[in-house]
Amino acid sequence: MSLLALAQASTSASASTSSSSDTELDAQVDFSTMLMHRQREYSGWFGCGTKMQPEPTDQGYYLEQYVLGVLDFSSQYGIEYSISYTAANVVGRPSKFPAYGDYPETFTMRTYGDWWQRAPSATQEIQPQNLPKLATHDYIVVYFEDYVVPTEVAIFETFNPGAVIRIWAYGLTKHWTCLWEALDTDLAPTSRNSRRFAPPLLKTTMITKTLRIDFNHSQLNYYTEIDAIMLCGRTVSGRLIQSILEEQARVYKSHSPLSKMGTGGPISCKLRTLKFKPNCREKNDTSLHEFISNDLGKFLLDNRQEDQLDTPACGMCVTDLPFEILLKILSYLDLQSLFSVGRVSRTFYDISTHPLLYAELNLKPYWPVASSELLCTLARRATMLRKLDLSWCGGFNEISPTEFKKFLTQRGDNLTHLRLNSCKFLNASCIENVGIVCDNLIELSLRNCATDPPLLNFSCLANLKNLERLDLFQTAFDTELLLSMLEGNRKLKHLNLAFCGVSVNMDDVADHLATYNTQLISLDLWKAHFLSARGLLAISRCRQLEELDLGWCLREASLGDGLFQLLSNCPKLRKLFLSAVRGTTERDLLHIATLGKNLEQLDLMGILNITHERVFDILVHCPKLQLLDLSFCDNIMERDFDLLAEWSRQFKVDIKSSRIFDTR
Repeated sequence: MSLLALAQASTSASASTSSSSDTELDAQVDFSTMLMHRQREYSGWFGCGTKMQPEPTDQGYYLEQYVLGVLDFSSQYGIEYSISYTAANVVGRPSKFPAYGDYPETFTMRTYGDWWQRAPSATQEIQPQNLPKLATHDYIVVYFEDYVVPTEVAIFETFNPGAVIRIWAYGLTKHWTCLWEALDTDLAPTSRNSRRFAPPLLKTTMITKTLRIDFNHSQLNYYTEIDAIMLCGRTVSGRLIQSILEEQARVYKSHSPLSKMGTGGPISCKLRTLKFKPNCREKNDTSLHEFISNDLGKFLLDNRQEDQLDTPACGMCVTDLPFEILLKILSYLDLQSLFSVGRVSRTFYDISTHPLLYAELNLKPYWPVASSELLCTLARRATMLRKLDLSWCGGFNEISPTEFKKFLTQRGDNLTHLRLNSCKFLNASCIENVGIVCDNLIELSLRNCATDPPLLNFSCLANLKNLERLDLFQTAFDTELLLSMLEGNRKLKHLNLAFCGVSVNMDDVADHLATYNTQLISLDLWKAHFLSARGLLAISRCRQLEELDLGWCLREASLGDGLFQLLSNCPKLRKLFLSAVRGTTERDLLHIATLGKNLEQLDLMGILNITHERVFDILVHCPKLQLLDLSFCDNIMERDFDLLAEWSRQFKVDIKSSRIFDTR
């Protein structure tokens, strides 16, 4: 399903008082109706030529402007209190373009290729049928100084270009519009040159100064880097902006719940479809009753021929199938299609609202339309909810903390999987509600949650005792709380503490893991702090480990026997990232070669002591190896690059090197 179909969609204000009857049609928000209203209100899928965004007859001058600030992002390679590889680097004019190469002054995201999806820590998508053909892996939301009618968006890519798949704009009408969407062929590997990427945009009259850029890393050979983003267009007068805001308020009022009470139910909709227009000049109170009693039969008979055109010739209708089969068929539909099917007939409505179809909910692909009203509607249907993904939803106050807590209170007691990545509506009260209500969770993901100001209150999460997966990537928390959670969740198998902040002592965490979490399969400590050789020795006691990321977190001059003990005690290890672990010695590299029989992914980026001889040892003795990152290894000389390329073909290993940076 293309996300272009969601381009103009956002929340509808058509929530009405819900009925206590389980068989009554939803009175809150119909997903497909919401999109249809958007299409009528804003004249097309993309908000072009809309009555709320009239043709800007008093356009000003042509303007090129660069990012003024960053509103949101899903991940970054750098840490918050650094300027290297962070999202903030897209602010302002290009600083490196047109040069090509790896530059800390650019914006870099956390992953590339599909290597993270091949790792033991990989997660399965909830409700995968909701995903578009080209899934979004990362995004960044930026804003500019002046409102314009967009004519061009230029993205300055200085390293491994080709990951941009969508460009969105947030208009004055508070709805997202997709200005451009990539095709499969657009993800083909590009030449190793910087580029000014400015795809042809949808022609629109919308007014915006906020953009969202979506990225898909699946075809990237290495990390992509963005230097700057430019928005081009014609300015508009303040008078026009004010008129649009006034019109927006008027339309919002006209679509309030009270204004929709007279729109009628399914019978009225059917009569309107048949172009029934009764004459009700007199006796309005009895005219409809008389029509139903005396003339309805003739009216339906006169229109029977039209209905028969849609009747199957075989005499059997799809609704004649057993309920269980229809339920199974509908279980393959994405959420939007499920809502649309419910509008076909009462039979399909009854099936499409069955709780089993809503046992898993993934609203992440529908982030442009996810709202408090939609949560209200889903709360009526999802009475058997087990898995919920609200990642990326609720931006610009579309989901309120109060409505989220209400939804969780109603449907969260049986949740086993909860993903709230980059949910900016979360506050301390929301987190507290998760800890109190969702005591059956086995997976909790709080990646990139807001931490400033103030630090979110995670204390109630200590109530969770059944966790098997905990993801706190780029989310700050307190050491004591984390230690309490580790002690209480002894079945924990996957733990992500990357970018966890300076307040956490990783040696203490490692000691707790070795004591209470011996079933751990994957551990991500990327750019975590205060992990020493002592902590590495403690981690080596987690003998079931299959994945370990220690990138940028071991700063000591020597690892001692830590790496040897790790490789000896954890023979199942398949992924080992030692990016910039400067204390890695030649002896450690020999241990990797002799003990890493099951290694599939090995990252030695920035290791100072590695030579091509040690590389050959690793390739020979690690037969399952698929990825080997040797970028920025100082002892890998220019003369070694051709040899590495030959070994890459010989051993069928994807070897990353920094040869392309020599021209800087």
